[in-house]
Amino acid sequence: MRCICNDLSIMYCVHNVNDYWFRSNTEKVALDFQKGVGKELHEELVALDKKNKHTSYISAPWFDMYLSARDSIVLNFNPFISFTADPKPEYNDQLVRATNMVCSALRFMKTLRAVCLEPEVFHLNPAKSDTETFKKFIRWVPPTFSWYGAYMVNAYPLDMSQYFRLFNSTRIPRPGRDELFTDQKGRHLLVIRKGNMYVFDVVDRDGNLVRPTEIHAHLSFILSDPTPPPAFPLGFLTSENRDVWAGLREKLLAAGNAEVLRLVDSAVFCVCLDEESMRDPVHISHNMLYGDGGNRWFDKSFSIIFSKDGHAAVNFEHSWGDGVAVLRFLNEVFKDTTEKPQVSPGSPPAAMDSASAVTHLQFKLDSELERAVGKAWKKYQEAVSKVTIETMEFRKGGKEALKKKKLSPDAIAQLAFQMGFLRQYGQTVATYESCSTAAFRHGRTETIRSATVHTKRCAHAFIREGSQHSLDELRGLLDECSKYHGQLTKEAAMGQGFDRHLFAMRYLVTSKGLPLPSLYQDPAYAAINHNILSTSTLTSPAVTLGGFAPVVPDGFGVGYGVHDDWIGSNVSSYPARNVREFLQCVHESLEDIFGVLDGKLPQS
Repeated sequence: MRCICNDLSIMYCVHNVNDYWFRSNTEKVALDFQKGVGKELHEELVALDKKNKHTSYISAPWFDMYLSARDSIVLNFNPFISFTADPKPEYNDQLVRATNMVCSALRFMKTLRAVCLEPEVFHLNPAKSDTETFKKFIRWVPPTFSWYGAYMVNAYPLDMSQYFRLFNSTRIPRPGRDELFTDQKGRHLLVIRKGNMYVFDVVDRDGNLVRPTEIHAHLSFILSDPTPPPAFPLGFLTSENRDVWAGLREKLLAAGNAEVLRLVDSAVFCVCLDEESMRDPVHISHNMLYGDGGNRWFDKSFSIIFSKDGHAAVNFEHSWGDGVAVLRFLNEVFKDTTEKPQVSPGSPPAAMDSASAVTHLQFKLDSELERAVGKAWKKYQEAVSKVTIETMEFRKGGKEALKKKKLSPDAIAQLAFQMGFLRQYGQTVATYESCSTAAFRHGRTETIRSATVHTKRCAHAFIREGSQHSLDELRGLLDECSKYHGQLTKEAAMGQGFDRHLFAMRYLVTSKGLPLPSLYQDPAYAAINHNILSTSTLTSPAVTLGGFAPVVPDGFGVGYGVHDDWIGSNVSSYPARNVREFLQCVHESLEDIFGVLDGKLPQS
C-alpha cells in the first residue's frame, strides 16, 4: 500500500488554484492528517489487510458502498454496453439473434463453471507477453511457478472472482442495505416482453444445456403471445428508491408472490424483448440505459436487451462487478454467436409444446401494490425525462495515428475532454476515469485522475494561448500529457492510486462511529469527489458503444472508445449541462490536436 504524502499533493493541486488561502489551508490539513490520524488509520488498514490475505482491503467496503446506497439503481448505477451488429445482416433478426446469444451465453456459463475458461491477463508489455509463443511456453511451466514467469514479462493474471455473480444472481432490496443473491441451482431463463414475464428451462436436470431448437421455439412462442401488457408492470418497482422497494417486496411476499419472485431471482439471466426498432445511436443509448422500465428487471446481475430490429445490449447491475468481467462475457458471446450460430434465419421454430414448457408468471397484487407500481411508473418517467444523450464521431484519426506519433490514445482522448470543457465553460474540473484493479485478489477499480497540471497547461496553451506557442512547444505539451497519463494509468492499475486508499481509511472511521478527520471535511476533498467529468472506456470489436448517466447533477457521463482510425464518444447529461455543445467542443479540440500532429497551428 502506498504512502499517502504524494497522493495528498495531487489532492490540493486539483482544488481552486486561484484561492491561495484555501490551497494553504488544505495543504496544512493534509500534512496534519499524514502525520497524525492518517498515519494511524493507514497502519490499521495495513494490519487488517495482512490478517485477511484471502481478499483485498477494498472489497468489503466497496460492496458496502454499493449495497448501502438507497438511490434508484437506474441512472445512478446501472450502465449499458451495446453489441456490434452481426456482420451477417440477416442474423440481426430479433428472434434469431436472441436465440443465438442465449445459446452462446449458456455455453460461456458452462465453460466458466467447468473451470475451463481461459484466465484473464493484464499485459503491461503485450509485445512480449500477449503472444502465442509466450502462451505456449507458460502452459508447460508448473502452476507453482507460472505466476513468476508471467511477472517476469509484466503480465498479471487478473482476479476473476466477480464472474461467480454473472449468472443466477440478483440484487435483493433490503432496508438499509441490499443483499446479493445467487442460486446456481436455477435452470431457467427469465424473459420479459411487453411487461409480461416468462420463464423456461435452458438447462436440463442433468446439467446439460437444452437444444438450441428448444430455445428458438420457446422465444418464438413468447414473441407471438397476444397477451396485452399488464396494467401494472412490476419492473418499475426495481427502479424505486431501495428502501421503498424493500418495503414493497415484503408486501409482494405477504400477498403470495414468494414463488414467482424466487423464479425471477434465481433465473440464469434476463432477456428483454422490446417492441421498438432503433433509429440511431442516441435512440439505442436511451433504450439500453433505461428504456421502457416496465420491460426491465434492473436488479438482475445482467439483462440482454433485444430491440425489434435486432440491436442487442447488456444492461448490468453494478454492485457485484465491473466492466472488465462484463466485457469478457460480451466478447465471448459475440465471437461465439458470429462464428458458430446455433440457428439461422431460415430455421423454422421446432414443433414442440412451448405452451406447457413456458410459464407466464402471474403476480398477485392488491390495491396498495397497484398504487405503488403506478407511483413508481410516474417517478421513473420524471427521472428519465431529464436525461439527454448525444454521440460524437471524430473521423480524422484514431489509435493507429496516435501510436505512430508515440502518444497514448487514451491520454489524448482525456485531454480532448479537458480541452472541450475549458472551451465550453472556461475552466477545468475534477475528472474521474475508471481503471480496473483486477490484478489483485478481489480488486475492483481505482481512479485515474485525468485532470492534471499537465492537461491544464496544455488545454490553456491550445485554447487561450495558441498564437503564443510554436508547433514544437505544443507538441511537447502533448508529449508531457501522454507520458504523465500513462504513468497514472499504470499506477492505478497496480494499486498505487489514492482514491480507494482514502476511501478505505474513511470507511474505517465511519464504521467505528467516530467523527470524520478534518481532511474529509475540507472543501478540496469535496471538490475532487464531485466528478463533473465521469469517464469510462471499454473498446472491443464486439462493442459499438456504451454509456451511463452523470454521477452528479451538473456533470457529464462520458463513455468513449479510441478505435484504429476514429474516436467515438457517447455522453449523457442532465439539464444543468449542454451535452451537444460539449461534444462540439471536444470535436474541435481533437481537430486542434490532430492538426498540430499534422503540422498546423490551432486557429483559436
